[in-house]
Amino acid sequence: MGRFLVDQWWLVLVVGASLAPLARQVATQGLDVTLRTLDRRWIFLLMLWAVLLPIYYIGVTGRTFPEVPSALARSTFDEIERLREGDPVLLSFDYDPASEGELAPMATAFTKHVAAKKLRMYFMALWPVGPQLIDNAIDKVIKTDYPNLVYGVDYVNLGYKSGNEGVIKVIVTNLRELYTTDARGTALQDIPMMAGIDSIQQMKLIVTPSAGYPGAKEWVQYAITPFPTLRLVAGCTGVQAPLLYPYIPNQLAGLLGAIKGAAEYEKLVVDRYGGPNPDPRYLEGLRRMGPQLVGHLLIIALIVVANVLYLLDRRRETLR
Repeated sequence: MGRFLVDQWWLVLVVGASLAPLARQVATQGLDVTLRTLDRRWIFLLMLWAVLLPIYYIGVTGRTFPEVPSALARSTFDEIERLREGDPVLLSFDYDPASEGELAPMATAFTKHVAAKKLRMYFMALWPVGPQLIDNAIDKVIKTDYPNLVYGVDYVNLGYKSGNEGVIKVIVTNLRELYTTDARGTALQDIPMMAGIDSIQQMKLIVTPSAGYPGAKEWVQYAITPFPTLRLVAGCTGVQAPLLYPYIPNQLAGLLGAIKGAAEYEKLVVDRYGGPNPDPRYLEGLRRMGPQLVGHLLIIALIVVANVLYLLDRRRETLR
């Protein structure tokens, strides 16, 4: 950090100059008066720097802020880690570009993890734009870092089928009743890795980055609940997470909640499979947690200060 401040001396001057009037106000009026009469525009400026500075620091140095994986992130990681090479895994990308900020880092990390474990990957989607997002993950991870993996042998994109939870109800017992070709139009009988695969009950694990309906909840209701031998881990948006917590740990073996969960899971995957200098493609969640962390710390500090001032005023009124 010290070296960064020396190298970026101009940034220190800009931040200092922007906050100099506030410092002069504190020096002349005192901290107590300044805080009680603080113009809200100073709070906006502080929040700007709280978000902008971590983004710039991470972008310049390539470093990320420390992250401690939670029990949920670790259980998600362990669920994939326990599988053996060649085990079939179903990855259902149930989200759209509107939720990419939270879910794309999870999808990338999931793909990285299962590819590194040399599992057979069966991609599908319950959302119309899912196949494009699957192709993005394949291009970003498999074709770039695992070019030895062969389409149709090691991974396949089954594409999107309309019907929402109805799709799950069908493929949980008869995959071929609904899927006759993959996303490229190749007949399933011509795809080597589809030999002997008749339903998703043959999958060792179901993985879904999910933005809502249909998604993780429907997988729990129509796949895991009637067929408890199936295993499911999911990633979800922040607003969806409270709806899924009741399913842990019986129907839902692991859950990544929002960008925080993505960052924790990225940390586990990168530590195990990223090498000494992990590619920034696998650090998107960790990179986005930096400004969020500092911004949240500022909000907490402002709340604490406001409540301290309120309690002091209450005490003064009581003593009068």
